[in-house]
Amino acid sequence: MAQPPLSPAKTSAGQGKLGTGPNRRPGGVRGAPKSSPPGRRARMSPPDTSHLSGESREQLRRRVLGLIDDNRVMIFSKSYCPHSARVKELFSSLGVAFNILELDQIDNGATVQEVLAEISNQRTVPNIFVNKVHMGGCDRTLQAHQSGLLQTLLQEESHESTYDYDLIVIGGGSGGLSCAKEAAIWGKKVMVLDFVVPSPQGTFWGLGGTCVNVGCIPKKLMHQAALLGQALQDSRKFGWECNQQVKHNWKTMIEAIQKHIGSLNWHYKSSLREKAVTYVNSYGEFVADHKIKATNKKGQEACFTAANFIIATGERPRYLGIPGDKEYCITSDDLFSLRYCPGKTLVVGASYVALECAGFLAGLGLDVTVMVRSILLRGFDQEMAEKVGSFMEKNGVKFLRKFIPVMIQQLERGSPGKLKVVAKSTEGQETTEDIYNTVLLAIGRESCTRKLGLEKIGVKINERSGKIPVNDVEQTNVPHIYAVGDVLEGKPELTPVAIQAGKLLARRLFAGSLQKCDYINVPTTVFTPLEYGCCGYSEERAVEVYSKKNLEVYHTLFWPLEWTVADRDNNTCYAKIICNRLDNDRVIGFHIFGPNAGEITQGFAAAMKCGLTKQLLDSTIGIHPTCGEVFTSLEISKSSGLDISQKGC
Repeated sequence: MAQPPLSPAKTSAGQGKLGTGPNRRPGGVRGAPKSSPPGRRARMSPPDTSHLSGESREQLRRRVLGLIDDNRVMIFSKSYCPHSARVKELFSSLGVAFNILELDQIDNGATVQEVLAEISNQRTVPNIFVNKVHMGGCDRTLQAHQSGLLQTLLQEESHESTYDYDLIVIGGGSGGLSCAKEAAIWGKKVMVLDFVVPSPQGTFWGLGGTCVNVGCIPKKLMHQAALLGQALQDSRKFGWECNQQVKHNWKTMIEAIQKHIGSLNWHYKSSLREKAVTYVNSYGEFVADHKIKATNKKGQEACFTAANFIIATGERPRYLGIPGDKEYCITSDDLFSLRYCPGKTLVVGASYVALECAGFLAGLGLDVTVMVRSILLRGFDQEMAEKVGSFMEKNGVKFLRKFIPVMIQQLERGSPGKLKVVAKSTEGQETTEDIYNTVLLAIGRESCTRKLGLEKIGVKINERSGKIPVNDVEQTNVPHIYAVGDVLEGKPELTPVAIQAGKLLARRLFAGSLQKCDYINVPTTVFTPLEYGCCGYSEERAVEVYSKKNLEVYHTLFWPLEWTVADRDNNTCYAKIICNRLDNDRVIGFHIFGPNAGEITQGFAAAMKCGLTKQLLDSTIGIHPTCGEVFTSLEISKSSGLDISQKGC
């Protein structure tokens, strides 16, 4: 049953203009409120909504925000509250029309007050908004009057009604979509522009960005395919008898993964449509301060304006800039939809993308070599990085260290064909060459910011990296331009980070929230054949920040129970925590190298946000037998020099 609209009482004591302010909640402008006789109170009696679904509560939020948008002065009050009475007297004395909703006189007033708390972070009444700026309660409003701020807000003009949209998001990846949908929830008019420029090999994809189409999702599914291959080998030790040769079918895997990705693309489009977000499959480029040009694949152009813009264009793989790289090499943009098995593969790079791809390709039975220029997993804990590399090498992946390719030459066409790779040592004049079916480049990524017309509107970028510097609320140097996701300078390039940042940004812009994205203690996992999960500081970085003398590192090797019967090495899996001695042995670094590291790390990340200490870990009862329980019984510190190798089960 549809609820009647919220109907605030309206008290006329003068007429004013809508305006903007320092903490204004952006949105479309409405006309000045209609006058009504002084003292009149309109009653609203919809059913109690405290038990309703999230969707109905969402609708209530929109109606409350509508009151804030539509009224020059909006007072959420209780008829018996003396503080509310003082505020009403103030606006009356100023000759300003104000609008009242008496929460004690409506059936769902308590729920409205809860929604107001979510919007304004204020639980008490009176709760006052002036020209959409949250003034606060009685004391803050009186202080604003004394300082002159209140009069300024009452007199300011608004120009936002001239814009087509409240928000235009450039980029249809995880961060952009999160921000767009959240803004729509708060009743804003939102557009998403998304256009995938095909890779040099001609690969393109649907809505959802890198993660869904050519990143986290297909990567994890291929990682799972490789793990199943290992499980088939282990199964014989557990009594499973395979009477026929088991082999992998690349085409079957790719078709299944692409089918799943297609369903996700459809889901994202459907979700935008449900929230009334306008989706345009066009490339966005700024042409003026609040104006953007959208060009579709046919070259047709259209221009749109908005009060605010979010840049969420992400990154694309980098190329080497050598003969034959763009002509004959593939990247992660191409691998996950490759129609044919890549065969003997050279992976160039030592990033997590490089090692993850090399790992699952080898796990599917392919001949894989990784060419490394310098170190593995730059930016990660280097002790853990070397353990990852060592395990992969023991399990069939070849490493060619301190070399870089200087030429890629096609010897034969085909699916796959044959490529000759000439490489040069980074430490001398030595060269080497070999023949591969496929060369996969994973040498880093470049931000997609250089062709957005940012220079036309004065948005600064890092000229070397293309990254966008922002403040602590994701705002660029141009106040109405924001950015989220991988394009941010100095922030983690992780999908969940972009999603969280996008959602919180929309709430700050349109819902009066003050909550900022926490970029500290962000957990992540490298999905190599044996997973590496971490949260917080690497050991190297912890030493830089806190000094080695103020740290204690506890560590151990461990043997998963599942590996015992399968007779896999009992001194491979490893766990360590880095503790700050000066802060009650608080855990500032968490690292695990073992099965299901991602699942384990997620839980400990929450504990670290709550201030996890070594004492708390020691007092926690472990779940036996699991890999995670090893962190509840860490006894050996690195400083002790004691042996951590496992002698038995």
